[in-house]
Amino acid sequence: MMKKNIFNPPTPVESYFLNRSKLDFQYDPDEKIPVLQVNNFPLLGQLTALRFLEWVQSNPEGVVSLPTGKTPEYFIRYAEHYLSTWEDKKTSAFLEEVGLNQSVKPNLKDLQFVQIDEFFPISPTQHNSFFDYVMKYYINGFGISAERAQLIDASKIVFPENKSFEEIFPGLDVDLSLRFRQPQTGRGRLQKQAIECVDEFCTDYERKIRDKGGIGFFLGGIGPDGHIAFNVRGSDFYSTTRLTPTNFETQAAAAGDLGGIEVSQKRLVITIGLNTITYNPDATCLIFAAGEAKAKIVAASVQEKANNLYPASALHEMVNARFYITSGAAAFLDRRQAHEMEEVSEVSENLVDQHLITLSMRSRTPVQEIDENQIAEKLVPATALKKSKADLPQIKQRIIDDLKLKLNKGLAPLENEVFFHTAPHHDDIMLGYLAHIVHLVRTPLNDHHFAYMTSGFNAVTNEFVRDQIVNAMTYMETEQYARLADEGYFEADNEAAAQRDIYTYLDGVAHHSPTLRANGSSRRLIRNLLILYPEVKLDMISIKMLELIEYLQTRYPGQKDEPLMQNLKGRIREWEADLVWGHYGTPIKNVHHLRLGFYKGDIFTEDPTMDRDVQPILEYMEKIRPTVVTLALDPEASGPDTHYKVMQAIAEAIRLYKQRHPEAPLRVWGYRNVWFKFQPTDANIFIPVSLNSMAIMNETFKYCFQSQVDAPFPSHEYNGPFSGLAQKIQVQQHQDMKRVMGRDFWYENSHPRVRAAHGLVYIKEMELDEFYTRARELQKVTESQA
Repeated sequence: MMKKNIFNPPTPVESYFLNRSKLDFQYDPDEKIPVLQVNNFPLLGQLTALRFLEWVQSNPEGVVSLPTGKTPEYFIRYAEHYLSTWEDKKTSAFLEEVGLNQSVKPNLKDLQFVQIDEFFPISPTQHNSFFDYVMKYYINGFGISAERAQLIDASKIVFPENKSFEEIFPGLDVDLSLRFRQPQTGRGRLQKQAIECVDEFCTDYERKIRDKGGIGFFLGGIGPDGHIAFNVRGSDFYSTTRLTPTNFETQAAAAGDLGGIEVSQKRLVITIGLNTITYNPDATCLIFAAGEAKAKIVAASVQEKANNLYPASALHEMVNARFYITSGAAAFLDRRQAHEMEEVSEVSENLVDQHLITLSMRSRTPVQEIDENQIAEKLVPATALKKSKADLPQIKQRIIDDLKLKLNKGLAPLENEVFFHTAPHHDDIMLGYLAHIVHLVRTPLNDHHFAYMTSGFNAVTNEFVRDQIVNAMTYMETEQYARLADEGYFEADNEAAAQRDIYTYLDGVAHHSPTLRANGSSRRLIRNLLILYPEVKLDMISIKMLELIEYLQTRYPGQKDEPLMQNLKGRIREWEADLVWGHYGTPIKNVHHLRLGFYKGDIFTEDPTMDRDVQPILEYMEKIRPTVVTLALDPEASGPDTHYKVMQAIAEAIRLYKQRHPEAPLRVWGYRNVWFKFQPTDANIFIPVSLNSMAIMNETFKYCFQSQVDAPFPSHEYNGPFSGLAQKIQVQQHQDMKRVMGRDFWYENSHPRVRAAHGLVYIKEMELDEFYTRARELQKVTESQA
């Protein structure tokens, strides 16, 4: 059994953040490892950066392993900020307050860097290789010595016959079963020898790390399955550096880096092992995680007994191991939640209700049937009840009344509203609340406008674009194309013809005609190419098509595209969104594509700016004068960071709009879809979803989002199109409320839409003051960092 209190006490930097959080370092006996909790994603980066610099001050030649991906964004930005302003008066005062020795500026040059992992096979020159990331941000960015760095560069491995890995593994497919069987072909024997060379590289890599005394400072994220480095769920605690396959959750998370799930499923990885990380018993091992999406795996990794299902639990006996997490990621750390309630004089009704609803869902007991004995067995609801002014019967009745009110709001007809539906990406709205829109559009008294804030080009694969171009070239050989061309159909300013593109495609849906659908898509693609090449006449556009096909053939999956290709891919996504709302008679002029400039396809998305990003939203609001603005609500800035950054841009546009029109009625609807889920108490509008509405969503997604129907960039939770995952979430939310309210409420309800419900959509309606409060804290933190 693990000894209690084996962990070293918090450092000065950690103590500073602990004092600010007013939480304990570790809550025995549940938490098996210390946890530092901060409010949001930028603060997480600030904490990790300061702790890293604190460690470097004492270990200027130490061995460090630092993470790749999106999670380190603010870690990197804060570290660079403090190093570049170390002598500034303001920075100096803050560093002294935090507990850093301001007289000793950390020198990163002499650190010994160890790369954590890498895809295999992959060229180190590819921008989506981890080697490239390390070189860009840590070697060149931080100034760590390249000569002292230990990196994973597959091009440096000496393969049989001095061949490259591209020559040995055509298509970059590596069959690890060759380790254990005798190949029957010359190529197979060559590949077996190459795998043995990689295995020897891994052994040598591990040996070099141990010769250094092991890793002294390890900072890593945690994957959806709990992986650290690429040690996926089930990894041996005594694992070392190795070539290994991954699992679906890890492949889904990597799909965005590698250009799609088809690529990431084929890629193996070279990763340091769990024992590599823990070899140095005095190593500082930090795992950082942000957002509610990570809450369950964080709770299991921190609270469960160490076992192979939770790779991060291998750190439970490391004296300097820590979890650094945001409040959202701490949602299921029970004693931490209970402590926060104990420290306040009174717990809000909303929080009390949330914990009793959670107990009801987990115990599968209707909330009206929960008794005090059940509550007493669970720390968090017991603490909530103790701190509540109301007694248990009052709370239970309040919960039922509140849930009924939310459901009634979702059923109530709305008229004379001007909806400004906004989305970071082109499928966000329909995946979030299409079941509600289906009812809202039925009255002509409402006016609907849809605005997509980014181009979304990262979600379109090269193969899909190539197929679309080939289809268009085939269409250009038809008599119909020649006739339309003579009519001026494809002229850029022919808005009526652009609307006909949509009708043609949707006629194809109605007639079950792939040909009509292809014709509609081809017409729009040709129109878009003429817009992108204004100097090219229609009879010469086929030459540009051939050039684009050639361009695509020279690109590796996941490679950042040239601006013109980004624009074309974005217009493909825009076409898909036009088709969605064409189902409901929405004219093309009411579907607006803002293409905000902060979205550039870089791994770290720029922050929105006033002139470039806020002003276009404000101008559109001035034009339509909305009464309801909808947005993807991600207050913690985890997951797709475009969601948070779009929310900040919209928040600023709303502020400016209300300054100009203080009397204008305006409220905000926050929605979530496949990336984030509301707690029932967070939302205040419940929309019943029938089987018919689910079928509409799935069919609409299948026919409109052709670039996404094969799920090239799936969620780790679901191996299939996002519409299937959205349905799964909606069904689960309905199941949860059946448990809480009792199935008879639903089966015997007087309202037919309630009886017909098999899913629920949650929406959070906010008055502007509440919305500003949600958006303000993160904006303040981000601006101060910038």
